[in-house]
Amino acid sequence: MKVRNIMTPSVETISPTHTIADAAKMMGEMDVGALPVVDDGMLVGMITDRDIAIRGVGGGLHHGAPVLRVMSEDVETCREDDDLDDVLDRMGQEQVRRMPVTAKDGGLIGIVSISDAAREGDDEEEVGEALSSIARPSGRHCQTILA
Repeated sequence: MKVRNIMTPSVETISPTHTIADAAKMMGEMDVGALPVVDDGMLVGMITDRDIAIRGVGGGLHHGAPVLRVMSEDVETCREDDDLDDVLDRMGQEQVRRMPVTAKDGGLIGIVSISDAAREGDDEEEVGEALSSIARPSGRHCQTILA
């Protein structure tokens, strides 16, 4: 199965110049734990509720600080024609619950999540292995995104 078969297209995004308060408000309104950060149509990072709590509030930043100050810039991505099992392996290795789907030019075209794979995928064992890897403590922050 390919990523395109289960990904969520047309994802809500935020700009790196919006404030962390804007990001928190959007996340609350949409009931999500993360937002892709997009500038001129290109994915430039991800911001999670954890980024806001630890890097923002815990780091003493004002709620008016820009998303750019707390977002994760080194974001793992996949393509819509990637094999879902391969992407689930990568998600497990990187300990992420969601992965942005980008076009060849780096533009964001969707997002794929562990919960999408559990609902729509055909390999329950692969989903279970990825989820098990994600749940394992790593001691490092990576684009941890709540599904």
